Amino acid sequence: MLVVISPAKRLDWSERKVEMTEPELLADAGRLAKTMRNLTLKDLKGLMGLSDDLAKLNRDRFRAFSEEPLPEDLRPAALAFAGDTYLGLEAASLEPEEMAWAQDHLRILSGLYGVLRPLDAMQAYRLEMGSRLKTRRGKSLYEYWRDDIAKALRVQAEAVGSDVLINCASQEYFGAVPPKALKLRIVTPQFMEDKNGTPKIVSFFAKRARGAMARFIIQNRIVEPEGILGFDTGGYEYRADLSEPDKPVFVRPADAGPVS
Repeated sequence: MLVVISPAKRLDWSERKVEMTEPELLADAGRLAKTMRNLTLKDLKGLMGLSDDLAKLNRDRFRAFSEEPLPEDLRPAALAFAGDTYLGLEAASLEPEEMAWAQDHLRILSGLYGVLRPLDAMQAYRLEMGSRLKTRRGKSLYEYWRDDIAKALRVQAEAVGSDVLINCASQEYFGAVPPKALKLRIVTPQFMEDKNGTPKIVSFFAKRARGAMARFIIQNRIVEPEGILGFDTGGYEYRADLSEPDKPVFVRPADAGPVS
């Protein structure tokens, strides 16, 4: 099986002593970085709804983006992102053999890099997939990436002998993966909190649960979609009565606390 997750806006740029790999769509990322470098602060603010300080930070990041970056300017993707999903994934605590398995079975969707393996070397950036960035390929990043991300995922799924993709990414990012080009069975788990008998999706907890699901799959080396039904991290339990084909639902009490 292949598992996909979204990136995060927040980064953890702590030094990591691991051997990194090169992103598959690095040339496309370089072209996007050049386009971003030409944007004004006003453009950046409007493109991603940034404050003045964040616009300046990301302008400086794209100005510093290099086709031949120094090692100290790179970090492994799964350890560089620091949002809610990554609090659930806890990539830094994976054992070396678990990370090696994740390198083949986990992919991070990215507005700048398209698709990243956990140990792919990335430069600091922020570029949300939903951004309506105009390029020679179209008026948005969805048009820029076209079928490229889907094809890369399909090739990797074939490499690990699977025809199933577990979608733990947000709709914003998975929207860049056209199903017709992907040609894989897509299973999208949903995570809910049950308050007074009414299960509801709470974004904050759902994001963490997506990362925790990815970790569950990695640590248990799950290769069949039925295997994810045993997911119980943070008190979640599979609910067949709420589930639909390829949309398994996991519910836990609303007062269960952090997902970890």
